[in-house]
Amino acid sequence: MSEAPTAKKVPSRREHHGDVFEDPYEWLRDKEDPEVVAHLEAENAYTEEVTADQQPLRDAIFDEIKRRTQETDLSVPSRLDDWWYYSRTIEGKQYPVYCRVAASEGGSFAGVDSWTPPDVVPGVPVPGEQVLLDGNAEAKGKPFFALGGAAVSKDGNLYAYSVDNAGDETFTLRIKDLRTGEHLPEVIENVFYGLEFSPDARRLFYVVADESWRPYQVRVHTLGTPVEEDSVLYEESDVSQWTSIELSADRRWLLLSVGNSEYSETRYMDLEDAGDLEAPGARLELLLSRDERILHAAEVFEHDGETQVLLVHNDGPQGKAINSMISTAPLAEFRRPLREQRWRTVVAHDDAVKIEGAEVTATHLIVSLRRDTMETVRFAPLAEALAASSAPSFAEPAFGEELYTAGASVSDFRAPVARLRYTSYFTPPRVYDYVLATGELLLRKETPVLGGYDPSEYVAERAWATADDGTQVPLSVLRRASLRADGTNPALIYGYGSYELSMDPGFAIARLSLLDRGIVFVIAHIRGGGELGRRWYEDGKKLHKKNTFTDFIAATDWVVESGWADPSRIACMGGSAGGLLIGAVLNLAPEKYAAAVAQVPFVDALTTILDPELPLSALEWEEWGNPIEDAEVYAYMKSYTPYENVRPAPYPTIAAMTSFNDTRVLYVEPAKWVQRLREESTSGRPIVLKIEMDAGHGGASGRYEEWKDRAWAYAFIADALKARELIS
Repeated sequence: MSEAPTAKKVPSRREHHGDVFEDPYEWLRDKEDPEVVAHLEAENAYTEEVTADQQPLRDAIFDEIKRRTQETDLSVPSRLDDWWYYSRTIEGKQYPVYCRVAASEGGSFAGVDSWTPPDVVPGVPVPGEQVLLDGNAEAKGKPFFALGGAAVSKDGNLYAYSVDNAGDETFTLRIKDLRTGEHLPEVIENVFYGLEFSPDARRLFYVVADESWRPYQVRVHTLGTPVEEDSVLYEESDVSQWTSIELSADRRWLLLSVGNSEYSETRYMDLEDAGDLEAPGARLELLLSRDERILHAAEVFEHDGETQVLLVHNDGPQGKAINSMISTAPLAEFRRPLREQRWRTVVAHDDAVKIEGAEVTATHLIVSLRRDTMETVRFAPLAEALAASSAPSFAEPAFGEELYTAGASVSDFRAPVARLRYTSYFTPPRVYDYVLATGELLLRKETPVLGGYDPSEYVAERAWATADDGTQVPLSVLRRASLRADGTNPALIYGYGSYELSMDPGFAIARLSLLDRGIVFVIAHIRGGGELGRRWYEDGKKLHKKNTFTDFIAATDWVVESGWADPSRIACMGGSAGGLLIGAVLNLAPEKYAAAVAQVPFVDALTTILDPELPLSALEWEEWGNPIEDAEVYAYMKSYTPYENVRPAPYPTIAAMTSFNDTRVLYVEPAKWVQRLREESTSGRPIVLKIEMDAGHGGASGRYEEWKDRAWAYAFIADALKARELIS
């Protein structure tokens, strides 16, 4: 077998706060250097050689995913104005086809019947079906394809969409005239996520990122004019702030949000009174300033002839409402100083319930909340929510499972139904229409799972691990029902634990292939995530970040102590910030794991965050702290970041998976990390780097390529855990 590629060492010093770090592999950052590309190609060749005997297992897992998936399928149509919108997937095709069909004659909005989706059948054309965008045609001849965003004008005539063909999440925007099928002449390059039409379809609002991939500008394009003449509606100069736009639910207001994970700012513009935008900046009005240091999300809407504001925020009457609360107030109140404004509390703060979000329809308030780690949804009449006399009466659907995820949204402000999505670890995604007036749940679809799938053959249970400081850490333990806690099973521990993101219950066809090989799959809901509310997040960020890593190790110990796993057959896995988690855990306790997979891993976080010109670096300060200005943050980060803390230790078999064009976590981080691991590991086990040369943060594009990536990672784990064969 060939020896692992060895990168040359080039002296490089990083010096901050009197500390010097020698980094001989920093030269690998130059992706334009042919020597760098040659090294990465050598890494791929080595990985292919080392893992060649896993190819039959990869093929088997890929075939299992494919065999269980109904490849020719479609989404449940969602109504917007006088059209039903949906997407199709076709056997043998990588990408969805986005379609629409006209609603019933006259486009009635009255009654629930007019909101019953049309009877569309997989593989069968619908009379009058119109293709908006065929992803397969768009991707033809391209190394990569991803849709960044799409918007339809209110009159239904224009379709704007943005496409990425490199994987760097920078998009090209085009506009299609749906009456003729032809594209308008203007093409807008280098746009970011976020695009919206004005109600009159004369203008298109879109977001642009700066050189560090931070969304900082909102621009306005007037259709039919040169792109070079597009005006800047807003520009954000603070490098630690993220800018985004959206339309209000009734599509009258443009809402512009600036913020980070700790506070935010909202501006708004009345699109029905925007004129010609000759001085567009003057048209944006400030709703709630960042100077108030309130983390919030706002919705502006009309009700009974008055403009109202719905706020989800953390500004409680007795100080910070850490889990957020919901308030409403007339828009006019926000023109007064903050402490003179009179907000009405709709949902009070609760230490045990996290408010995740809220939206409105013409008749109802929809609240997304998290309780006992689970995300679910409640509904209340809007009139009650706006009334001053009493608290609204909420209705909450019941689903009968312990571990599940439920959420709801509306496609049209006037809809008498909300589209509700439900799933659990072993219940395939279901789509319901929830009748707002009655609470009736109308099942529209359950995603089919082929190949004789029987959910009764699997079990999902909640367990709790005890962390070093006594904190109880929730775990989701997934397994075949036939397994016993006899200390002989292989196990995979998965985690993330950053940015207040929760690893919510959800069905995954690919995961069945691990479970069917007798692997116990444990999801560790560690601090830094949002599963137990905002405090759970804050106890795993900045100067508390190490709780994330020790929680994961506690989860691993629980799996052994509970009898569910053989201590010599445990693997760990995580991606992005979860890859940082895996790197840190391996430095702390490498002996606990037989194998590890780190996907697009943020393993050189300190180097990245110390350079505010690198993509997203300055935006990370609110998550990890600012090591540039704060010596304590610098020292704390340096004590745990994976690359700096690789040491002589018995590291397990490791696969780092990354992408050459990733803008979120640059390929150089795992490339450097792998070099250090090989130098220091005392176990002699293989450490490989798999790099997609035509992909971004999410890996290769196309569903079949995604399945291949998943099969590769799962085969790597199953092989290392000696769990290649299916169990009965």
